Amino acid sequence: MAVLPVRVFGDPVLTTPAEEVTTFDAQLRRLVRDLTDTLRSERGAGLAAPQLGIGLRAFVFHVDGVEGHLVNPVLSFPDEREQDGPEGCLSMPGLYFDTKRRQHVVAKGYTDHGDPVQVVGAGELARCLQHEADHLDGVLFIDRMDAQRRRAAMRAIREAPWFGDPAPRVRVSPHPLFGRNR
Repeated sequence: MAVLPVRVFGDPVLTTPAEEVTTFDAQLRRLVRDLTDTLRSERGAGLAAPQLGIGLRAFVFHVDGVEGHLVNPVLSFPDEREQDGPEGCLSMPGLYFDTKRRQHVVAKGYTDHGDPVQVVGAGELARCLQHEADHLDGVLFIDRMDAQRRRAAMRAIREAPWFGDPAPRVRVSPHPLFGRNR
C-alpha cells in the first residue's frame, strides 16, 4: 500500500487507452489498494490506474459515502437525462470546469478478486463513474466540452502552476505496465 504521484495533464499515459485486466491476483489487489490510498490522500472523488501511470482498466471511487472499485468496467445509461455542472480531475489539480454528463449510469465490472459487480449511480456518483471510465479509454473530461468551454479550460490549464513543469516529480510505480513504457 502506497500513496503514489498522480500524473498531470500532458503525460501521454492519460490519453492512451488502458488494457483490459486479465489476471486477478495479489498484484491487482495491491494496485487497487494503492489507488485507494492515493485517492484518500488527494481527497478526490475517483482515481483511475492510468493517472498513476498504470495502463490497466481499473479505478476507485468515493462519492457521497459510496466507495468502491471497478475492474474492466462497462457503462450503460438507463435514460437520456443529462446534468451540466462543475467537474475536476486530480490530473488537473485545482481546476474545475462545467461539463455535461449523463444523469444516471449503470457500471458493470469486476472486483479485484474477479467477482462480478454492478454500481448504479445518479448525480455526482454518475459523473464520477463516467469520468473515471473515460480515463480508461484515454479520454479527458475537457474532451467532453464544447469548443468554447474547451478553449477556456485550455487557457486555465496553460496558466496553472503545475503545467509544463520541465522536470515533473514522478516515482516509478511498483506495478508492471505489461510492455508499456513508463
